[in-house]
This record gives sequence, C-alpha cells and structure tokens, in this order.
Amino acid sequence: MHADVLVLAHHIEHLTGEIPGPSANAVAIADGRIIAVGTAPDLEPLRGPGTAVHAFPGATVLPGLADVHAHPVWGSISIGSGVDLSGASTLEQVHACLAGAADALAADEWITGYDLDVNVFDGDPAGTVFAERFPGRPISLMTRDAHALVVSPRVVELVGLTGQETFTDASSVEVGPDGRPDGFVVELQAMDLVFDHYPEVPVDTAASYVRDQLRQLARGGLTGLHALDFSDPSEAVYRHIEEHGELPLRIRCSPLVPADSSPDVWQHVADLQGRRGRRWHVEGAKFMLDGTADNGTAWFDRPDVHGENREPLWRDVDAYREAMRFFAGRGIPTATHAIGDQAVRFALDVIEEVGPASRAPHRIEHIESIPDDLLGRFAELDVVASLQPVHGTRHTRADGTDNWSRRIGPDRVAHGWRTRDLLDHGAVVALGSDWPIGPGDPRIGLADCQLRRPVEESGTAPVQPGQAVTAREAYAGMTAAAAYAAGASAELGRIAPGFRADLTVFAANPLDLAPEAQPGNAVLATIVDGVVQLHPNTAKGRP
Repeated sequence: MHADVLVLAHHIEHLTGEIPGPSANAVAIADGRIIAVGTAPDLEPLRGPGTAVHAFPGATVLPGLADVHAHPVWGSISIGSGVDLSGASTLEQVHACLAGAADALAADEWITGYDLDVNVFDGDPAGTVFAERFPGRPISLMTRDAHALVVSPRVVELVGLTGQETFTDASSVEVGPDGRPDGFVVELQAMDLVFDHYPEVPVDTAASYVRDQLRQLARGGLTGLHALDFSDPSEAVYRHIEEHGELPLRIRCSPLVPADSSPDVWQHVADLQGRRGRRWHVEGAKFMLDGTADNGTAWFDRPDVHGENREPLWRDVDAYREAMRFFAGRGIPTATHAIGDQAVRFALDVIEEVGPASRAPHRIEHIESIPDDLLGRFAELDVVASLQPVHGTRHTRADGTDNWSRRIGPDRVAHGWRTRDLLDHGAVVALGSDWPIGPGDPRIGLADCQLRRPVEESGTAPVQPGQAVTAREAYAGMTAAAAYAAGASAELGRIAPGFRADLTVFAANPLDLAPEAQPGNAVLATIVDGVVQLHPNTAKGRP
C-alpha cells in the first residue's frame, strides 16, 4: 500500500513519551488515516508515484490541537458584524470605539459590540451612559463573559423592556434607582429579547465570517474544536461552507439544553445527535447549571459580597437531574457549565446518580472555584474537567482588584482556577478558550496556563501561580485529553497507525521553548483527515 501523503520533519512529538520514540521524524498517511510512523528511510517504501511529500526541515509534528470549548458561529458573527472592545479599558475608550462605528452607519442603524470589560463602569454596568454621547442610537454590547448585554436607552425602547419581565431561568432586566430599566440585561433568556431585534445576517454573510475566523484559528495550530452550542444558523452555516469548499477544522457540536426546558426540548436535542457534514457532527448536550460570578448568577454555597451568586440558573434543580438522566440513559454525553462551588458539587452528585454515558464521558465546564473535597471526585466519577485557564489569567488580577475577585471574596479566590490541583488528583483536564470570550490562538492560551498570566505581559503578577502546569501537560490538554473528552481516544489525540491524520506542524518543538516563546512558534501546517493546509506567516500569535 502506498501513502497518499508523507510528512517529513525533524521530530515527531507524542507528548506521552510512547514509542517509536525520539528518532521518529516521518508520518505516512492514506485515506485520511496514519498508516505508519518512523524515520524517513523506514517509510520510503510507502512512497508511490502519486504520493505527495511535504518536508518541514527542523520542524516538530504534534497530534492536532483541539480547543474543547468554543463558540465558532455566534462568535464569528459577533466579530464580523460588531465592534471589538477588547482593547477598551476605560469608558472613554469604549465611547471612542463606538464613535468610530457610528461614523460609518446611518443614525438609526444598530451598533453591536463584544468583549466589553465590566470594570470600565464606575459601579454596576448600565447602558444609560450612552444616552448623552449617542442619543437615539440603538447600541448593544456583549460583556466579556458573554452572559450579559449593556444596551442603550434606544434599545430599551425598541425592545419594549420594562424591568418587570419574568423568566424561567435566572435572567433579569436590571432597573435603576428610578425603577426603570438601566440597560443591563443579564443571562440568556433576557438577552434573547434583545437578540430578536438584531439586524438579520444573511447565511452567506455569516458563513463568510465563520470561514474566515476558522481559517485564523487553524493558522494558530487548531485542527479541531468542540462547539458548545448548535443554535441557528449553525447548521445552515456549516452546510453552506461545505457546499462551497471545506471547513478548515473538525467541529464537534453539542446543542444547548435551555434551563428549565421541557422533555420535548430534550427530545429535540436527542434527535439532533448524529447529524453531520464532512467535518462537523452533533454529539452531546450542553447544560448551563449556573451563570457567571461577574454577573452574580453563579451558584456558590453562600452569597457573595452583594448577596448574589447564590442560586442556580435552573430554577428547578430536579428538572436538571431528570434531564441529565434522560440523556445519560440514551448514551448521550453531557457538558455542564458550572462555575460556582455549589454548582460543581451538584453537577458531580447528579452525574454520580445518573451514571455514565456510553459514547463519551460527562464533562463539567469552567469550574472557577472549588473546595478541596471536590478535587478527587472528577477522577472517581470519570468526569472530564474542561477548563479555560485564560479566564483566570485575563479576566482576574493577582491583587484581587477585579470584579470576580471582589465579589466572591479572598477565601474562594484562593480556591480558584485549580488546573494543577485537578491534574494532581488524577482528573482528565481538557483545555479550551471559550472563544471568542478568550483568545482563540491556542499558543497563547497554552502559554498563559504555564505562566498564570497573559503571556505578552511580562510585568504582570501571575494569578494563582501554584496552579501552573508544564508545557507537556498543557499541550496534552489540547490533544490526548481533548480526544478523551470527545470519546475519541481510539481515533484522535495520538500519532499512531490507525488514527485519524489530524496533525499540527510547528517550526520548533514547543516543549523545548520557554512559555514566552511559544506564541511565536510558527505553525507551518495543519493536517485534517490527511489534507495538508500550509500556513505561511504564522510566526507570531495574537491575543
């Protein structure tokens, strides 16, 4: 049998130290799978007249990197159609960004934005601050954690918000001292009231946004990601891209089971399982048991300094238990968003009650602060800890002056972002970005979790430095651990015969580089299903 593709490099890095060991420098691929790994002379007999040979002198080949928590469709649409506020650290800078967008739009057109830092406000976030500078302009800005919107008075008027709205989850439309909506819209059901009034984005436009962003993510070294959503227009976008070309990444989609939803909704999510295209498929179900600590909607065992962060997003926690039982009984793995310690505890208790799913392990997402007694339960119950360390390094500060730290208090801050502790207690720790909430370039996130600070900010004090991991552990979190989280350990996450040929080719072995140098480690190519995508000009990662 001849190979379709031969990949020649300086080194094959298995991350686990498995054979064939340090001398291997070549991979042979046929029909999208690896058929041999060894030295270039060893694999020479597999070269045929039609074999494509890709030589990368001095390079290192790793298993393809996979981000286990991302939102590629709504993230791409937000970026493509909205204002980037990631660099705005003051309200005046936010106003400057919005002014630039307003200059290019008609007076009645919406301005949407993303990555708004709530710390720019003097006190609680409120959209009333936009009234004087942008009178009559509909403005809707998504906060950095993506669990709230700050909207202008014109949006309040257009949507008809009153502050008296009721929701089945923990959503709210906040009001000011006068009892009228102040423009702070918290959690998903309330946010949907605003989203329903957003200008419609045509599918072909949305697909172009998604395709462009996925190409950028691939240039950072990703060969796959887990999309923790499958809402409209996800399927239409993925199919449109595949009708006109190819997805640059492999995408595993887990639809959201809304809080306090009914069994007919659960059945709909179950019916979506197995829906697929060439490089995307639906598998698993996503739950949001709580919200975010920054908004006061996380579920901790006791309230925060404002008397909030004390309740689940699911008002009826027994309904969450029954929904989990519904999916586990059908072999469908679940991923539960649980940020507060009580949410994590309850999710683990329920998983223990309902038992495993046959297709893949259950997962808990985020796990921002937990006590010691929960650390060992992940390994005991075979629950994957799905972490996004960039939330700790980029949304909090070592001195505790950030909103997250101030709200939950120093004792719970001391139990935050426990990547090291979970690994030491035997948990499978899979790493993601929560893109676009965190940087999508995996080289940045992987460096951050080794340094416990933004890699580009050498003068910034590390957040919980005792929770740092090694380079090997970090890259394993986006390879072998990511495959395990998807129930795909027999197909992905290793460079071995029989495995899918999903590979990332780096100019240098990241395990030999200091964390500060890893974002500049050029990605020469990514390979998905044996198809080689060359990536020139990727020598510098971007936040």
